Amino acid sequence: MSATPAELPIVVLDALMPTRQRLVADRRGSMVWEVESDRGQYAVKVGAPIEATAEWPGQPWTALAPAREGAVMYRLGLSDFAYGEWEGGTWNFQPWHEGPNLHQLWEPVREPGSLIEPHTGVALSCVEALAELHAKGWAHGDVQPAHFIIGPERTHLIDLALARGGQVPKGYDFPFRGCLVHYEAPEIARSVLATGEAEPTQEADVYALGASLLISATGWRAIEYPDDAPRPVQRKAVAEGKRRPVKAKGELGELIDAMLSQAPGDRPTVYEVGTALS
Repeated sequence: MSATPAELPIVVLDALMPTRQRLVADRRGSMVWEVESDRGQYAVKVGAPIEATAEWPGQPWTALAPAREGAVMYRLGLSDFAYGEWEGGTWNFQPWHEGPNLHQLWEPVREPGSLIEPHTGVALSCVEALAELHAKGWAHGDVQPAHFIIGPERTHLIDLALARGGQVPKGYDFPFRGCLVHYEAPEIARSVLATGEAEPTQEADVYALGASLLISATGWRAIEYPDDAPRPVQRKAVAEGKRRPVKAKGELGELIDAMLSQAPGDRPTVYEVGTALS
């Protein structure tokens, strides 16, 4: 259980004075609202700690994630955002980005019998969004299709709470314990299995981008394991590199294979991926 609020915290309401608000996500310890106000349209994230249950371990870090993301955005020199604390955890607000995510946009590509190839321009826009972060010396740590929002003018890479690359206030920081296993690089999975923690890297981001492009274009995960397997079993399969014999259609196929190389040093950099696509 968690103490996430049923409504936006007072401090956020005072800052934004919403004219309209819509709850768009309510996951364990984390809530996201779309908020309209006279100052613009925003995504508001609110975090609270998750108490341990018989089925789930406790996760106190969920309370810190919104403020940690806010601190990362500050380090990156982004604008029009704020973050802070409420009585149950932390919060941030940031500009709302309109558009489908990568997986949603490529749904027609995945239709049975589809002859549509994944658009390399869309893939390149995702690469450019990640390259922009890497150029500033950061690794994202949680690259996945849902975190690429394909807007009318550019693609936005969102959800920076797990990013590493600069100092974050100790009060808001927490160890990196891996990400969504479908997109976790083998070296990250091995470290989490061995120690419970890992260090995000740009090489692991490239692997995760390759896995994101693959699943969005084909509907198949890069690594083979049962859908209902416990997370440690999934991680073990990732760590051992049990790749599926799946290749995306068109120009992306061989490039994605290289991005999913088992050894980090064998993967192209995000800039090399961009050059290959452009």
